[in-house]
Amino acid sequence: MKRVFDIAFVAAAALPTLVIVAICAAIIRLTSPGPAIFRQERLGRNEKPFVCLKLRTMYVDTGDHPSHEVGASAVTPCGRVLRRLKLDELPQLWNVLVGDMSVVGPRPNLASQKDLIEMRRQAGIFTVRPGVTGFTQVAGLDMSDPVKLTAFDVAYLQQMSLWTDLKVIVRTVLGAGRRDAAAQ
Repeated sequence: MKRVFDIAFVAAAALPTLVIVAICAAIIRLTSPGPAIFRQERLGRNEKPFVCLKLRTMYVDTGDHPSHEVGASAVTPCGRVLRRLKLDELPQLWNVLVGDMSVVGPRPNLASQKDLIEMRRQAGIFTVRPGVTGFTQVAGLDMSDPVKLTAFDVAYLQQMSLWTDLKVIVRTVLGAGRRDAAAQ
């Protein structure tokens, strides 16, 4: 049922998402050098690596590090706005369509986040697809605290349902979890 919901959601959101992503991509390209779409390998369901897509919010020479490790100076002015409005995540709807992600679930982590991986492994988090949004996003948590992240992920697994996903989506759209964009 969750996969059917994901595909229906992407189908319903496809046209407005394409328009928004195209406009954002043009602004990114006009305001900083480099590609508009950022590609980064993340771990998905069953710890299978996949390429996660995002609108680029950091300068090209930042490297392949988690956002919480690079600092505010790595985020472009345009990127601050994209992060605050959560528009940088929209290309991940492609990841949902191809089955790497779900609309709602635990955020996908980098392979370098060893502590988080081990905690998620022990808690059974890798049994579900990672999400574009989820409990941690609407709570405003970044990826820097593996213990808190895992606790929120476990809470999601315990409450996972279509109704829970709808509530998370509504909270995301209404701006829950917004913080200083440089810290996200």
